[in-house]
Amino acid sequence: MKFVALISGGKDSFYNILHCVANGHELAALANLHPKDAGVDELDSFMFQTVGHDVIDFYSECLGGIPLFRHAIKGSSSNVQLEYSPTEADEIEDLYELLKKVKESIPEVEAVSCGAILSHYQRTRVENVCDRLGLTSLAYLWQRNQEELMREMCALGLEARLIKVAAVGLEEKHLGLLLLEALPTLLKLKAMYDVHVCGEGGEFESLVFNAPNFVKKLVKTNLEIRSDSSDTLYLRLAVEVVPKDDKIDEGLPTIPPLLSEEFAEISDSLVLSGNASENTLPMSYEGDAFTIRTSETASKVFICNVSSTLPSVEAQTEDVLNQIEALLQERGAEIFDIQHMTVLVSDMKDFAAINGVYLGHFIAKFLPPSRVCVETTLPAQSKVVMSCTVLKQGSDRLGIHIRSRSYWAPQNIGPYSQAIVESVATHKTASLSGQIPLVPSSMALVGNESRSVMHVLALQHLHRVMELINVKKIANIICYVTDASAVENIVELWSSYVDQFLSQKDQRKLSIVQTTALPRGASVEWGGLAYEIIDQYDDEDDVADQLAQLNCKASCLDEDLVSESAFGPNLSLLFSVNDENSLSTFLNNEKVAATQVSVMATLQDIAALIELGCSAEWVPVLGTWNFQGLKQKYSVIWER
Repeated sequence: MKFVALISGGKDSFYNILHCVANGHELAALANLHPKDAGVDELDSFMFQTVGHDVIDFYSECLGGIPLFRHAIKGSSSNVQLEYSPTEADEIEDLYELLKKVKESIPEVEAVSCGAILSHYQRTRVENVCDRLGLTSLAYLWQRNQEELMREMCALGLEARLIKVAAVGLEEKHLGLLLLEALPTLLKLKAMYDVHVCGEGGEFESLVFNAPNFVKKLVKTNLEIRSDSSDTLYLRLAVEVVPKDDKIDEGLPTIPPLLSEEFAEISDSLVLSGNASENTLPMSYEGDAFTIRTSETASKVFICNVSSTLPSVEAQTEDVLNQIEALLQERGAEIFDIQHMTVLVSDMKDFAAINGVYLGHFIAKFLPPSRVCVETTLPAQSKVVMSCTVLKQGSDRLGIHIRSRSYWAPQNIGPYSQAIVESVATHKTASLSGQIPLVPSSMALVGNESRSVMHVLALQHLHRVMELINVKKIANIICYVTDASAVENIVELWSSYVDQFLSQKDQRKLSIVQTTALPRGASVEWGGLAYEIIDQYDDEDDVADQLAQLNCKASCLDEDLVSESAFGPNLSLLFSVNDENSLSTFLNNEKVAATQVSVMATLQDIAALIELGCSAEWVPVLGTWNFQGLKQKYSVIWER
């Protein structure tokens, strides 16, 4: 894609340009926002670096005549919410006008280079503007290790100097230092005071004088030290453009490996087993559509099995979503209160049509629900079936909806968030969107790698989401596969993952299910529910009592392979069972019937439970396996 690079003059914006080029994108323009008043060096902006802004005009020449677009900052930081919406007189509207001007002048521009590393505030605002203009945000530094980044910049020959210091331990003597010269001090301050090595906490700002892709470079002709507060010093510079002494170095940064060191070790340890097998589809199910089911826990409402019999897939999708909205309104809730959506489709070829209707219901919402979407066998007239988890009033609804392309994990390219977090006094729960093995930097399905790499990569994506939201305890994980021969590999992978990152009790928190197809033709998808207990409310005796009650209820199933999680007043149980009679006894227990139960099984085995008078969220699949790889008729998740 052709891209425009947002530049402040700082190291991050120029280093991200190099990564954009390394990933096959073409630099088409530069863009910069500057103070509207002459003589103003720095604005009180939460978003933009303006120190050194009077040097920006020279960068076009340094880059061989790449066109530069500039726009004055007329607004202020009016809207400081993490998730931005268009706000009159906000500085982000100046960014919108700037990029709109670029797009009008160079219509073939499709993307924007953004140097965000840790700042959700910065990233979400660039993404908001990109969405409004039909552009893709390229943020290849996102969530990278800061020390690694600094060392890479220095090794590649990015000549950037400190032009502002605003942290304990950084003084006047550090102004003007090259990154390589300042790095030892920054590492020392990191060890002493947890200073951000890349200056992500505002500790310093930098100005680039030379870069591998420059055809000319900057040299300083004059400098003046200034201060705008007792603890902030900055340089006011005069520079000129001069030819580079050495040959232009077209060197590009090294693209990070697809798998982190920990996940690469897991992948290398796996023994690829089993040959691809043909899916054996069950006999068609001619029974009636599933009955809608609603249930509640202390903090959530569950609306399940919503379907339609209208003739087209678009009409069914619209009808299903309208039914959900009506049920929400009956409970004084709205679509924004949904935490998670499960979308079952009878034919993945209909996904684009379904998604188009779905988008219309969620496009105006910040942090749309997390989502899992799979193709599976459905009742004869059903083209789409949806179930959702809804947060009651009193819960804080947080999450991440990252739409930038990076090396971190796949960007969101649809109306769903990577995770939605329910936060209450006693605990947090995080619903996790399904992750498939996409290469984050290109959003292409992983290519010629082994099947085990695909499995590991998708799990790494899920792991990174949990790390970023800091909700890392597992309630349940569902691994969807399209080929039963993958089960043995998934079991081995999960065991290695638990050994590396979790505790042994988490081994049992996996269920593997086979579906007919997954998004993008993927062969594996990982999703699930994670949680964290708020320490001051973590009463181990109370949790033990609740678990004892769970064990009592689970014993009626004659199953000892049960996983249990307790968070606040909520309990979650994952188990597998073969006997529909013992399961029906459990499902028809009055203390269970009023709570949320999700049952994954073949349509025929679900029909057997329905005939026994059972009610649940029904998830038809081709087969289910427990964490040991033992095939079971039913996989069950119970929440109360």
